[in-house]
Amino acid sequence: MKNFAVELRDVCFSYDKEKVLDHVSFTVEKGDFLAIIGPNGGGKSTLLKLMMGILEPSCGEVRLFGKPPLQSGAAIGYVPQETGHNLDFPITVMDVVLMGVLRKRNRVRRYDPAMKKKAVEALARVNMQDFTHRRIAELSGGQRQRVLIARALCGDPDILMLDEPTASIDFGGQREIFELLEDLNRTMTVIVVSHDMSMVMGFARHAAYVNRSVVMHTIDAHTRYQIKRQLEGHEGHYCGAEFWTDMGKSIECNEECRHA
Repeated sequence: MKNFAVELRDVCFSYDKEKVLDHVSFTVEKGDFLAIIGPNGGGKSTLLKLMMGILEPSCGEVRLFGKPPLQSGAAIGYVPQETGHNLDFPITVMDVVLMGVLRKRNRVRRYDPAMKKKAVEALARVNMQDFTHRRIAELSGGQRQRVLIARALCGDPDILMLDEPTASIDFGGQREIFELLEDLNRTMTVIVVSHDMSMVMGFARHAAYVNRSVVMHTIDAHTRYQIKRQLEGHEGHYCGAEFWTDMGKSIECNEECRHA
């Protein structure tokens, strides 16, 4: 019997009267690396929130490690989209990462040495250990995203969920983030919402194409290797959707991809 990290069975969801997801069913095996892709407004972020238990389906059921998300007891590491808001707030990299152990503080609401050690270890895991005392406003977008990933890792997650982790990050920074996620996937399930098919197809093992319904695709090792080879010769955007179509799949390059 397969060990599923996530199961969706006949799931529907609507905002008011507008149906966003219509009878969606699929599974994510424990240890998988899933990319959630699709057009803007197609339901990608909604799907992620359903998996986390932030939203409840109007029909069907969602299971996280075999139980409803809020009852599963699974540790979820969540990384929101890095928006760059409130960068003037005087907070350091260490301050941000320690938020990941916020619920574990002692009764006098202080961070003990073990918590600080965990934060340092998380920063080392994302190669940001030399920026501990740097103000978050002084970092690049890619560096700030690594700090957010380190914050999520402080909770020792069973599953890491990320919403557009490479939005507004340059090409080199995008690749570094996905290489990091590929490494983290060795020890945890990774689910990432991404609009950038040119990058994500070189790293994820499965892709869920979301546009009200969900179509699952397997990205085999050969395909990932070929896309990575294509990416090596590009300093800017490379349309992975066009390559994916060349491989005989049914995904088309959208306008956003063509003009990126």
